[in-house]
Amino acid sequence: MIQERTQFIKHKLPCPDCSSSDAVSLNENGSAKCFSCNTFFPNYDGIIKGGTVVNMTNQSKPKSDNTFLTSYTGSYGALTDRGISEKTATKYGVKIVKDRNNNVAQHVYPFFNGSEVVGTKTRYVDNKNFSCNGTFEGTGLFGEQLHGNTGGKYLTITEGECDAMAVDELFQGKWAVVSVKRGASSAVKDVRESIEFVESFDNVVLCFDNDKAGKEAAKAVAKILKPNKTRIMSFPNGFKDANEMLKQKKFTEFTQAWWNAKTYTPSGIMELSSQKSEWLHREVKDSVAYPWEGLNKKLYGMRKGELVTLTGGTGLGKSSVTRELEHWLIKNTEDNVGIVALEENWLRTADGILSIEANDRIYLSEKRKNYSDEALTDLFDKAIPSGRVFIHSHLGATDIDDIFAKLRYIIVGCECKWVIVDHLHMLVNVLSEGDERRGIDMLMNRLRSLVEETGVGMILVSHLRRAAGDKGHEQGIEVSLSHLKGSAGIAQLSDCVIALERNQQASNPEEANLTKVRVLKSRYTGDTGLACGLRYNSDTGRLFEVSEEETFDDEQF
Repeated sequence: MIQERTQFIKHKLPCPDCSSSDAVSLNENGSAKCFSCNTFFPNYDGIIKGGTVVNMTNQSKPKSDNTFLTSYTGSYGALTDRGISEKTATKYGVKIVKDRNNNVAQHVYPFFNGSEVVGTKTRYVDNKNFSCNGTFEGTGLFGEQLHGNTGGKYLTITEGECDAMAVDELFQGKWAVVSVKRGASSAVKDVRESIEFVESFDNVVLCFDNDKAGKEAAKAVAKILKPNKTRIMSFPNGFKDANEMLKQKKFTEFTQAWWNAKTYTPSGIMELSSQKSEWLHREVKDSVAYPWEGLNKKLYGMRKGELVTLTGGTGLGKSSVTRELEHWLIKNTEDNVGIVALEENWLRTADGILSIEANDRIYLSEKRKNYSDEALTDLFDKAIPSGRVFIHSHLGATDIDDIFAKLRYIIVGCECKWVIVDHLHMLVNVLSEGDERRGIDMLMNRLRSLVEETGVGMILVSHLRRAAGDKGHEQGIEVSLSHLKGSAGIAQLSDCVIALERNQQASNPEEANLTKVRVLKSRYTGDTGLACGLRYNSDTGRLFEVSEEETFDDEQF
């Protein structure tokens, strides 16, 4: 604001902003400056009455003589910078202060306790800053004093005073319009303080700014109002708020958007018929086949956005199966693959994948010596394409939040569409909590949320609890969901649970090397039961599927 250069004509006057009793000097043109708080007053005479400056800074209750109402700064006029008419501004009690060039320099918004103005908010046009005078204690929403306590059919609540007046003009004063007092951050508090007034209307439309803060504030306010009362308005593309639409004279567009405001529904609840179009045109998730046909018959492949839990007793081949799956995903998709192996270093992981590629146990020195460096380099390039395989390389326990941060980075930062986590109970150990069940429940919920959020396909390795009875898992007993170690949450939050069964103690080598693959849960197909058999080849280190006759003819099945 440009301040007029003029002569002081009076000194040692009181300041309405800082309460100084003698720091203001008055100029011959009626402006003044406080040399205590450095505030400039374009119209100092307008804020005094009877030679005394009215200061409400420390006042907690309205004056019964209505002193503040008749003395707050400014005069009635159009808010030309906002396209708001003098009629509307006067209706809401809003005054303006002009600079020496007769331009609107300030808006002064009044706040009422009953019929009395007990506080004001001043908006400075040049820098868009605000200052407050008086008190907001006991005041209603901006504009609430216009509507009494009778309620009505429609109430619109905006995020700011100018938006409230803009909506009033766009509707030509047809329905009640108010604004919160202190912006989006205090919207819930402001509405709560006027909840009786707000709830007296049949319908409440929240017309907050079209930005993140405004959208979040609208949802927060909607949550504290009665169900089915509140609608949230969405602005047409390119418009931030109601005042913008008024300045561009978008009367029809605003009215349409207002009538199209959606009834607020808490997250997770929907009217199902409204989802018809999304149901018809939803994205179809492509399946990636498993390496073994028996599993495909049961599960119809693997899908992104699903959490698959692989379980089995100690030494029953979970690592061999995960190696096969890691290699299979690398070779049969173009997706990036992430591996979080908490009990081995990256060299062992790489050895496993490369051995599958070579169809040979090259991690053994007597095998590796048969390959030249050139052959090993070529093998590495074929098995692990550049920029597609990412691994958590820290061996052993670390902070659980750190592990999840790295897991999220592998999925989001490295753009991995598939991730293998080996294993769940290593994460539980990291928690160092006494209650294993609670720890597993917490971890499964975090993993499930991560899958839902990112759409990653996750394969999670989990252990089995010790079996009751004479036979254990090492003797090939049939696995059920109740055998999952620690918590029912593993089964509940997994889309699919696959169990491995093998009788390590069998006298027949053929039986001892046969792993039965059993589907315990399939949310996608509902098909469970024994799926296939996998024979371990000790020479190559590979698992290959055997015929149904070999799998199902075993006396245990």
